[in-house]
Formats: sequence, C-alpha cells, structure tokens
Amino acid sequence: MVSELFSEVQLPESRVLIIITGGTICMKRSEDGLVPATGFLKTGLAPRPSFNDGSYPEPLEIVTDDKGTRKAVQSLRTPVSAYDRRIRYSVYEFEKLLDSSSIDAVGWDLIAKTIYRNYQLFDAFVVLHGTDSLAYTCSALSFMLQNLGKPVILTGSQAPMLELQNDATDNLLSALVIAGHFMIPEVCLFFNFRLWRGNRSTKVSADDYAAFSSPNLPPLATITSLRTNVQWNLVYRPAQVEPFSIQTHLDTAHVACLRVFPGIKPEMVDAVLRVEGLKGLVLETFGAGNTPGGPDSAFTKVLSDAVQRGIVIVNVTQCLSGSVSPLYAPATALGRAGIVFGQDMTTEAALTKLSYLLSFPDLTPAEIAKRMSISLRGELTESSKTQFHHPQNGTLTPEKSSLIALAYAIREGDLQGVRDVMRGEARWLLNDGDYSKNTPLHIAATSPNVEILREFLSQGASVHMRNREGRTPLFLAADAGLKDHVRLLREAGAHFHLDEMNSARLRRSSDGAGIWGLAGADIE
Repeated sequence: MVSELFSEVQLPESRVLIIITGGTICMKRSEDGLVPATGFLKTGLAPRPSFNDGSYPEPLEIVTDDKGTRKAVQSLRTPVSAYDRRIRYSVYEFEKLLDSSSIDAVGWDLIAKTIYRNYQLFDAFVVLHGTDSLAYTCSALSFMLQNLGKPVILTGSQAPMLELQNDATDNLLSALVIAGHFMIPEVCLFFNFRLWRGNRSTKVSADDYAAFSSPNLPPLATITSLRTNVQWNLVYRPAQVEPFSIQTHLDTAHVACLRVFPGIKPEMVDAVLRVEGLKGLVLETFGAGNTPGGPDSAFTKVLSDAVQRGIVIVNVTQCLSGSVSPLYAPATALGRAGIVFGQDMTTEAALTKLSYLLSFPDLTPAEIAKRMSISLRGELTESSKTQFHHPQNGTLTPEKSSLIALAYAIREGDLQGVRDVMRGEARWLLNDGDYSKNTPLHIAATSPNVEILREFLSQGASVHMRNREGRTPLFLAADAGLKDHVRLLREAGAHFHLDEMNSARLRRSSDGAGIWGLAGADIE
C-alpha cells in the first residue's frame, strides 16, 4: 500500500480522450443485426475492472465546438499499470456515429477538429473507428495533423466489445496504455498487439484478428505478456519548430485510383483521366512499377498527355510489400513521362497524401509532384545513413553513458559537444530520461545555450514530456527565468500541462505580466 501511494505521488497521471466515431468495436446485437451502441463508457468500459479502478474521479472538461464551448463529462481511471501509473480518460461520442465504409473528408475533418480543440486538455488521443476504411483514415489524419506532438492512436475490432469472445478489449486497452505511457508523436494504428505507423498500414484480412499489417515498416511497438517494447529508432518526429495545427478539407473529390491489369486498354485509362475536375491519379502498377507497352506505346502516351494537362499521377506497386523503382524499362519510361515514383507508399497513403497536397490552393502540379516523392510524415522510405554504436562493455550501458555525456554537454552549453554525442545515436536518446525522468529537452530548457534547445527541437524532441515531478520543459524554462528558451518552446507548440497550470498561475500572480505570462499561464 505504501509503495502504491508513493508511485502515485511520484508519477503524474496521464489524461487520454477516447473519441468514438463508430465501428464494430462499440456495436451491440439487435433484431436487425449489429447496430451502434451509444453510452459506450457506461455499458462497455465502466463494468470492466481493467478500465475502471472504481474510484470514479471528477468529470473532465472537453471542448465541443469551434467557439470553445466546454462540457463536463464523466471520467474513469484505470488500475495502476506495470509502469506505476494510472490513466484517467473520458469518452467523446460523435452525435452521429460514422459508417467506416462511407467515411469521407467530412468525417476526417470532424476527427481532426475534435483533436485540435482538445489538444491542450489531454496528453493523448485514442480514436475508435470501423476497420473497413481505418487505414485510409489513419493516413489522412497523419497528414492533416501538422507538427503533431502527442500520440494519436486509432483502433477498432473484428468483434464488438459487448460480445463474449472479442478482440475489442485487448485492442482498446492496449491502445489506451500506449497512449497514456509513451510519447509517440504520430498517428498510429493499433491492432492485435502491434502498433503500426498509421500511414504505413493496410487491411489484410476481413475476419482474422490480425486484420492489419505494415509490410514495408516494422511495428513501432509490440505488446507481450511482460511489457511494451517500443522501437524508438523508428518513431517519426516533426522537425519543424512550429505549433500543432490542422489542415482540413482534403480534396478527395478530385483524385482517383486505378489498378493496372493484363489487357487493360489505353482508352479505359484515358476515360478516367478525362473525368471532369480530376486533378490526381494513383496508378497501381505491376511489380516494381511496370505497365503494359513501352515508352512509345499508346498507354504511356495517355499518361504523358494527362501530366501535360496538369494531372498529378503517382505510381505505386500492387504488391503488398516492396517499392516502385526505375529497375525495368517500363517503369523508367513512366518516370520520363512525368509520373511520380511513389516508392513504397501504400495506396491509402498515396491517395490521402495527394488529397492533402491538393487542399493547398497555392501549390502547382509540379510542386505537388515533387512533394509526393519525399517523406512528409514517414509514409515512404528514405535512404538511411550509417549508424555507429558503442561497444558493449563497462559498468554503464551505452545508452546511459551517452545520456550522461549528453547531460554534461548541455549543462556546459557546449553545442558541438551535444552534436558529437547525438551523431550516430538512434532517436531513442531524445526520449530517455535520468533518475528524475528529465529528458535531454528538460535539461536543455535550463541550459545557458538556447541553441542546444533549438537543436533538440529540430530533431523532433517532444515538448510535452513530463519528468517525475510532472514538469514540462516549458515550466522549467519559465522557472529558471529564461525568456529566450520560453519563446522558442512556445514557438514549437509547448504549453503547460493542466496539472502544472495552478503552480504557473501562482507564480504569475507575483510576476505581473513577465515570463509566466509569456509562457502561457492564464489568469482565472
């Protein structure tokens, strides 16, 4: 009992918002088959001990519209996890639950806006969604949520949670635990004990519990009976020093997808490419990006003419894994005709990425084509660099040795020393912490050299991590009176956690409109 209380005091409580859009996971039986079940927190979660420790904490506030209207909703708290932490969460149900087979850009906007409105109130977000179009929604949100600094995990199930035998319980509980414990600032998809990058995933089975896979990227995390194993070197982090924002109104109405097959006629392709208003096409080709005919064929000419008319055509492979490349002459001919190599993007990622880029009115077709071939959110593989690792010897692990060396360089304001330590190290170092759970960004928040702080932010360090006392880097920078550090962190989207806002307000009351006001401590 004493150790349990000690853990609660030492480690902050995570707050997660579960957004219910619909799907099998929250359905119930009826005379007409499975139908959406409203009141999911009361009927599906509260009765289950793994989701409810019985403490029934105070309600949490959620923002329900663009006017900032707040609504108090019931919250529940999980039992203590293996990481000595509880997760407190609330559920937000869409008034009209969405059918995943008919979801469109309007539905994606609703999800993105809900996350945006509540971004500063919660540490992470779990989205419940139907499986039919789940991979498309994951890919779309990965582009729409710009400079994302907190976990957004989508999940669903093949069988409803209210059924005796189901995969819903494990999927939702695991997604909740990962969201509440690990700062993975990506849009992810969790299914069957694996956390995938959202824009790398695709549905591979209509009825197996292992319904999703990511053929071209290993899972970001796997759950075993003992622990959650996160592959930090795979985690994507935004490298722009800008706050979180969203881009809505994806232009899905002006893109199409076409699968090449043996015997396909150029006239068929031309008919699709001449659909009124078409701006982009995802072309699913054979193998490494091949199509019928050669560089002078009617098929290639149809594609080339469309590119000349301003239509962006992206070449992706029909194969489950692998990449398109100029390995064979047919693929090379397409590249010369102006067709973009989609590399190892999934069809879902290519289609939503194209829709995302088309939503920017100032981008020309040439600029869109260029951006389609580079990684925006880790959706395609870029060439990797050689990494160096320390030999396994000595009393300290290489990881702890590197962290200690990094801390000394930060404290001394040695920017070059910081770069020397970080060079060749995997990105897990940005998420590691010392005995007080201070990450390198926490230490840099009080460093004499603000450029070290900028260096970590440019490498994707999270501004939302909290140390053992529940403090963010922003709080430490303000407490140290470092205005330049505070300004830079705010530019990167940092804000006070709700648990530290009262302390910040007290400091502001004696600080006037000084550094605590600059850091965002509001006045009640």
